[in-house]
Amino acid sequence: MAILIISLLVLGVLAAILGLLSYNKNGDSDVINVGNDCTTCNGDNALCEQECMMVAATRDIEYFDDEELDVYKGRPSDSYTDEEAEQFREVLYTMQQSEVKDWNRSLILRGVAVPDQLKDELVMLLD
Repeated sequence: MAILIISLLVLGVLAAILGLLSYNKNGDSDVINVGNDCTTCNGDNALCEQECMMVAATRDIEYFDDEELDVYKGRPSDSYTDEEAEQFREVLYTMQQSEVKDWNRSLILRGVAVPDQLKDELVMLLD
């Protein structure tokens, strides 16, 4: 029984020492906290992108003068004709490059798949 108590005390002391070592001189944790906005997501961190998509799903869907694209809701990306893909292309090239990522999220949240004919162009324009 005494061995168990001593082991627990040693374990507690080691945990306390490790806890103290994990803080820097100013008392701040070494862990970097990322802001709650999605402007820091750059595509390298899938978790960041996923969290931003979840946050976006709770907000109202933002439209980019593209309400006419909602007729394609639920269609597979490989089923578009070239004329239909051109509708997406017109919207894509009338927006600023900084809006492309938000437009893509808007389409995803609305259930509208980007046509395969446009995916390479969309990826090139993403920030």
